[in-house]
Amino acid sequence: MKKNPLVMALLIVGAIFLFFMIIALFLSPQSGRSGRFSLGAKVGVIEINGVITSASELIEDLHDFEENSAIKAIVLRIDSPGGSVAPSQEIHDAVKKTAKIKPVVVSMGSVAASGGYYIAVAGQQIVANPGTMTGSIGVIMEFANYEELLKKIGWQNIVVKSGRFKDIGSPNRPMSAADRQLLQAMIDDVQSQFVDAVAQGRNLSPEEVKEIADGRIMTGRQALAAGLVDKLGGLQTAIDLAANLAGIVDPEVVYPLKPPRKLIDYIMQGTADHLFKIMQQQSQLKLNFL
Repeated sequence: MKKNPLVMALLIVGAIFLFFMIIALFLSPQSGRSGRFSLGAKVGVIEINGVITSASELIEDLHDFEENSAIKAIVLRIDSPGGSVAPSQEIHDAVKKTAKIKPVVVSMGSVAASGGYYIAVAGQQIVANPGTMTGSIGVIMEFANYEELLKKIGWQNIVVKSGRFKDIGSPNRPMSAADRQLLQAMIDDVQSQFVDAVAQGRNLSPEEVKEIADGRIMTGRQALAAGLVDKLGGLQTAIDLAANLAGIVDPEVVYPLKPPRKLIDYIMQGTADHLFKIMQQQSQLKLNFL
């Protein structure tokens, strides 16, 4: 019987595809994180590490897990002291949206404070280690003033501006009472947004939140007593809780797929993080949940 070349070609292509699928299934557990090709219900884990400076990558990861029907629940692993206000709010809103579709449980690492806590309250449940540093509900804006130093070296700064507040926060002049009043109004407004987010996320009244929204930090155990977290435990506790909320048993755990990074990427990222910390210390006009 004469073999059809087209059928043979399709069989060969199919065999090659099956071969690589099998290789992927066998190799993925070796990395310590389950692969996307494995079968069965899954819990997706998204990590939020370090100072929060942007939101796009985390929001994209949330969207991918939200769209993936195999992922039945999501755990946010937060190990962050907070960061910029806007990215923290963007991630909070994205988590809140996802939590309406799938269970989202927050796992706190060493620290999940300020902006890190702002994100956490969007989850359905919060799990903290007893020694986790959390809380720090508050907003901060810092300035430096070099006026006296510049006088000593004979440096004079000339400013031409369109309005009296255009150079607000300048390190070259004292802060006026009007400057301070304007900036304090901004801080108070953002603080009220923070309080409202915590009150809504934790089912507390704004008055209850305001009592502890003075920037104080607390341990995970203290946060539990204050109603800021739901349970004490580590990452595995959070994974088990997420699985239970999704109604699944013994789930596989998956992490977002990340493209391989080149050495130069690591160098550039490390340099960028270092520069951000320096710039943040010298920043004139930057609101932070930190």
